[in-house]
Amino acid sequence: MTGGKGDRGEAPRRARGELEGEVLAALWAAGGPVTAAVVQEQVPDAAYTTVLTILTRLCDKGLVTRHREGRSHVYAPVDDQAGHAAAGMHSLLDEGGDRAAVLARFVSELSAEDEQLLEQLLHGDAPDRG
Repeated sequence: MTGGKGDRGEAPRRARGELEGEVLAALWAAGGPVTAAVVQEQVPDAAYTTVLTILTRLCDKGLVTRHREGRSHVYAPVDDQAGHAAAGMHSLLDEGGDRAAVLARFVSELSAEDEQLLEQLLHGDAPDRG
């Protein structure tokens, strides 16, 4: 059974990568290196050991750093949220086959505001962040 409560009253399963995203969001929100316990407080429906496993996987993927501080480790994201999203976009573009077709489809589905912002960025103009 997927996506709903099982016969034993289990919580619904998260989508693939969703917990990693929640852990990264907790790290970004922290604004600096934090322990797994601090991360787990921000993802309360995940067990502490699960959070540790996710943090280890994120370290192995190069998305998070881990440093010893006292008797425990502290974790910090390697990149900010915008940098992480941009890296994901690059990865998808690399996997997409025909780059021109992927970019054309992407641009064709932008909102007018995002299209204008992209045009400003491509021309080296600083976007208005008002």
